[in-house]
Amino acid sequence: MRKNSIKNIRINQEVQKELSQIIRKEIKDPRIAMMTSVTKVEVAPDLKTCKAYISVLGDDQAKSDTILGLRNAEGYIRRLLAKNVNLRNTPEIIFVLDESIEYGVNMSKLIDDINKDQTERKTEKDE
Repeated sequence: MRKNSIKNIRINQEVQKELSQIIRKEIKDPRIAMMTSVTKVEVAPDLKTCKAYISVLGDDQAKSDTILGLRNAEGYIRRLLAKNVNLRNTPEIIFVLDESIEYGVNMSKLIDDINKDQTERKTEKDE
């Protein structure tokens, strides 16, 4: 199976959906932040490994605690994933912190600040 085949894309989507539900409903670890989401999943074509990109809304401590809690619960999460998704092999899950959403929010804020400064300069110039 190729990496970008339709089958692989469908597997990625299904695994992402199930991981999101497992993290939201099944995991009771207090280290895992409430605002945790699975932004992307990449399952290897041989179904042996899976990279799950996790986005956490919070400070750096909450992010590191969430990733640590997920790594400690990996066996349990993998067992639930095997029960809910019918795959030949249940992939080993590697949790990766995804900061792209936070980066986008910061860039948007910077652009808004620049636009605000330019409009203030324009109004000062007109007066």
